Amino acid sequence: MPVTAAPAPRLALLGGGFSTDDDGLLDDWVLGLARTSGPKVCFVPTASGDAPAYVERFLGAFGPRRCEPSVLHLFRRELDDAGLRAFLLAQDVVYAGGGNTANLPAVWRAHGVDRLLTEAAERGTLLCGISAGANCWAEGSHTDSFGPLTFLPDGLGLLPGSVCPHYDGEPGRRPSYRAAVAAGALAPGWALDDGVGALFQGGELVETVTRAAGARLYRVEPDGRGEAVEDALTPRPLAR
Repeated sequence: MPVTAAPAPRLALLGGGFSTDDDGLLDDWVLGLARTSGPKVCFVPTASGDAPAYVERFLGAFGPRRCEPSVLHLFRRELDDAGLRAFLLAQDVVYAGGGNTANLPAVWRAHGVDRLLTEAAERGTLLCGISAGANCWAEGSHTDSFGPLTFLPDGLGLLPGSVCPHYDGEPGRRPSYRAAVAAGALAPGWALDDGVGALFQGGELVETVTRAAGARLYRVEPDGRGEAVEDALTPRPLAR
């Protein structure tokens, strides 16, 4: 019998969602990317230290939708290793929340979540997230985890290159990320304006959308002369 190839892992980087927006457009887009209707959606609030208000906001946003929402708590973990693996591999969507990018992969690695999410992605689970939850999937990222804006070359590496969130939403993001890419501190990568969503499959961009007029996705690369250049991509507008 012919061997069926495993699906290429899919990742969605989000410049918004239930924690920042009221219209729900990006969250609906994510649910539409799931491999099944009525998907199991797991929120992972590790980067915020499992902040209760963040969890409540997720449940308030996804509870009324046609899905099965759940939350993975790691700061008060209840599942053993076998239970944790079974739980994560059963999810159709894993949604990583924002917070501290540096802390996120460190905690995941301590619990083996990084390996489990890689396995889940290889089996068809959609991985996505906002801010730190977008940064974590790449090889490196642009972050304020240490206070001042800087680079962090310590991501999970499921998406080649680097990621910068809040490209138009926070002062200093754009020049700081461009400088890091130009200097080689970060690999070439993707910068998201707030309101943008970007879907990757097998490391390749396959779709970009936006809920905010004028918001863009940028490919940022060094120009070989000590500067960085941007290629602006116009996303497809989302609407009800």
